Amino acid sequence: MSANAEPDARRGRPRSAAVDSAVIETVLRLLEEGVPIGDLSMERIAREAGVGKATVYRRWAGKEALMLDVLRSLDAVQPEPAGRSVREDLVMMLEFLRMRGLAKRSSAVLRTVVTQVQAHPKLWREYHDTVVAARREAFFAVLRRGMDTGEIRPGLDVDLVTDLFVSPMLSRAMLHEWRELPEELAEQIVDMVLEGVRPPV
Repeated sequence: MSANAEPDARRGRPRSAAVDSAVIETVLRLLEEGVPIGDLSMERIAREAGVGKATVYRRWAGKEALMLDVLRSLDAVQPEPAGRSVREDLVMMLEFLRMRGLAKRSSAVLRTVVTQVQAHPKLWREYHDTVVAARREAFFAVLRRGMDTGEIRPGLDVDLVTDLFVSPMLSRAMLHEWRELPEELAEQIVDMVLEGVRPPV
C-alpha cells in the first residue's frame, strides 16, 4: 500500500447516500405498515434494508438517532412569511401544515410517533428541539409583529396563542386522520382565532 493510500484507509470508505436512503426508506415503510417503534430493532431494520447490522451502526449510534433522521427526512421547508399582514402570514403557515397532513406518508409516520411518544420521550424532545421549535418561533415572530402593528391585542402569551392557531389543524391532520382537511380550513381557523385576539374596537 502506498503512503498516499494510508490516510484514506484510516478514514474508511465514504458514507454511501444510497445506503442511508435505503435504511431510512425501510423504516418509513415499516412504520407505514403499522410496526411499533418498540419492535424496530436495529437488527430488523438492517435485515429489511438488505444491509449488514454493522453498516447501520456505523451511521447511527442507536435507534433513536436513526429515528430522528427518519423524522427529519419527512420535514419540508416552511415558506417565509411575506409580512404584508398577520392574517395572510398565519393562513400561509397553517396551509403548509394542512398540505403536510394531506401527505399520506408524513402524517402516517407522525401519527405513529405521537401515539408512542410517552415510551420514547427523548426522541420526541430531540425532534421538538430541532424541528418543531423553529416552526413555533416563526409563529411567535408573526404574532409579535401583529402586536406591534395593532393587528393583535398586545400583551398576549404568544406561546398560548400559537397553540390556538396550530392545534385545530394538527388535531385533524395527525390525531384524527378520518377528518377532512378542506381547502378553506386554514382561513377558517385563522379568522376564528383572530376574532378573539384582535384589539377591542
